[in-house]
Amino acid sequence: MLNLIIAESSLETVPKEIFGHPQIQGYAKKLGKNVKFVLLDKSYHFEAMAKLKMKEKRGRPDIIHFTLLEALGSPLNLEGLLKVYVHTINNYLIYVNSKTRLPKNYNRFVGLMEQLFQTKKVPVEGETLLVLRKGSIEDLLKTIKPDYVVALTRLGEPKSSIQVAKKLVKHKNPAIIVGGFPHGHFSNQTLKLANEKICIDPVGLEAWIVVSRILSAYEEIISLPEKRFLRFFKRG
Repeated sequence: MLNLIIAESSLETVPKEIFGHPQIQGYAKKLGKNVKFVLLDKSYHFEAMAKLKMKEKRGRPDIIHFTLLEALGSPLNLEGLLKVYVHTINNYLIYVNSKTRLPKNYNRFVGLMEQLFQTKKVPVEGETLLVLRKGSIEDLLKTIKPDYVVALTRLGEPKSSIQVAKKLVKHKNPAIIVGGFPHGHFSNQTLKLANEKICIDPVGLEAWIVVSRILSAYEEIISLPEKRFLRFFKRG
């Protein structure tokens, strides 16, 4: 089982300090939404975000959307061999049920995340697919208890995705940490939690590309494609 943590993610509702900004007020009014449950999005709230701390790492929910679609649609997840978690820049944790099928439409995804921040779980009734709790990455690691943690960062030791996968498969419950933000680096608090810091490309790659490469490499190392084809042809 591989644990994927999308960390310090640019996923949050509009912070209180900019509730009153005209850009925020106008956006919320146009959509008929309560300001405190509106998802912060740099595409619409650029001016309002100008004075926010760490603004370069905030307001990009699309990164989490693309990355989750990649992870949840992977053969590894379809085989029940992947657990996915999202840690946000404001220390919220999202526990993602492997059965979750997110909407591919971005606006619908935004609506789903806004609902999650309001109700703390989605759906409210029936089998829970998404759960939101307050907590840090350290809190999450205490819960899932990985026996090996790798943080993927440009500040890490250069290794290929295949080399990373070969390390991961040697452990029973490994975790991989990928940044869910557009610019900058992990905080020192996050980096110190990793057993190893690794860079898989000299150029900063988008989060969903990193996830795609790592999961694909992991699948190859455990011969998952061959196993899936064998099972498929046996059924035929």
